[in-house]
Parts: sequence; structure tokens; C-alpha cells
Amino acid sequence: MFANLLILFFIISALQLAINQKTLKISRQNLISKIEKKNKSRVIAFIHRQETMSILGFPVMRYIDINDSEEIIRVIQMTDPDTPIDLILHTPGGVALAALQIARAIRKHQGKVTVYVPHYAMSGGTLIALAADQIVMGEHSMLGPVDPQLGKHPAPSIVNVLKQKPISEIDDETLILADIAQKAISQLENSILELLPEEHSLEDRERIAKALTQGRWTHDFPITVDVARDLGLTVSTDMPREIYELMKLFPQPVRSTSAVEYDPRHRGEQMQ
Repeated sequence: MFANLLILFFIISALQLAINQKTLKISRQNLISKIEKKNKSRVIAFIHRQETMSILGFPVMRYIDINDSEEIIRVIQMTDPDTPIDLILHTPGGVALAALQIARAIRKHQGKVTVYVPHYAMSGGTLIALAADQIVMGEHSMLGPVDPQLGKHPAPSIVNVLKQKPISEIDDETLILADIAQKAISQLENSILELLPEEHSLEDRERIAKALTQGRWTHDFPITVDVARDLGLTVSTDMPREIYELMKLFPQPVRSTSAVEYDPRHRGEQMQ
């Protein structure tokens, strides 16, 4: 009897999860369709949330990978060349090759491409945003440096070893890593020069590329709206409310209860 009840419990739980996921998907598609009609554009939501693995509930972090680049490129190819694209971007970064593929596909699209960053787009996410005709960030949104990472070390830090010690005191493996690191920095710097819109002068593009790749900051340094503008990037803060509404439909089902709690009835009216 107990075994039958346990089986029934798992069946009901699985059905409830499937129904909830289907309902969320329909809600997302309806809101995406609403935004597309409003802007007369193709909307692509590229959202990396922390997810849970199957029924076991283990947290799994999502990153930019080759599957993402294949799917986004496929969507861009399906879109009429003159149709504007609105890319909603929320990611911690990921595989540089995949991010670069997406960025180049965006750059070659004839219609206007707007990248919306409601919260953050770090590392490879920033690389993608740089290729857009317009970047729209929330007032508290952040981008990040795109300096290459070799294993657990930033490429610029590896190269700096050559400046700190005589060659005779550096082991062969470090010298090899430094050579690879320098090549990775140069390749990414040249890619940014190609990706940045032509509205930027060559001098500005070179300055932006060097700032983002040469290790001026740590890899997780938050590039806020003000910092982005100081770099010379054209950034707007006119984030549509619908973008935040869409983000709510990509929940992170890791905790059974939210870490943030508030009274939704309080809309700013004077407290009695």
C-alpha cells in the first residue's frame, strides 16, 4: 500500500512539474509575441538561469555553449534580413567560441539589433552585446571584461609574469602559457575591433578593445552604465517594463522558498 502511494506521489509531482513548465512556456511565448508586435521585431530571449537537475534537485549553472550559438544563428537565419532583432541577454558568460559566433551573426544582420541587459551579461555576454547596434541596460545592470581565461588564470596575468621575472627564471610551461595567452588576447582584441559598430572611430574601437581585454580589471569587475559610457559605449537605460516581466517567467527553481520577501500590496502609498 505504501509503495503504491509513493509511486502515485511521484507521478503527481512529475505531472505538476510538467504542467507548470508548460504554463510558463506559453506565458513566455505570449509575452514575446506581444513585444514583437509592439516593436515590429524578432525577439530572442537568451536567458541563463540556475536550474535544477531532473527530480534530484541538484543545482546546475547554465553558460553560453555551442548549442546556444547553433540555435541563435538558426533563428537569425530564419529572420528576414531587414527585420530588427531584440535580443534579451542574461548570462554569466561561457565558451568564447560560441559567444563569438553569436556576436558575428548579430553584427552581420542587416536590420537593427538591440541587446537588452536587464540584470547582467558578463564575459561572453558582453562580447555579444558589443556587436549590437544599441545596448539597453537597466540602471543597475552590469557588463564585464572579456579578457581571455586560460584554465583558472586570466591571460593578461600570465603575460605579466614575463614582465616581472627574467626569462631564465621562468619555467618552460609558464613560457608556453604566456605565448598562448598573448595570442588569445590579440585574437579577442581583433575580434572586438571587427564587432564594434562603425559609428565608433578606429581609435575609439582600439581603446575599448584594449580596455576590455588587457586585464585592466578582474574578470568579474562590474561594468556599470556609467563605466560603459566612460569607455565610449553607446548605452541607453530605457528598459521596457515588458523585459522585466519576461525575466519573471524564467524562474530559478533551486530554493523551495525565495530569499527575498516583501508585501506586494505596498505600491508606494503613504504608510499609516
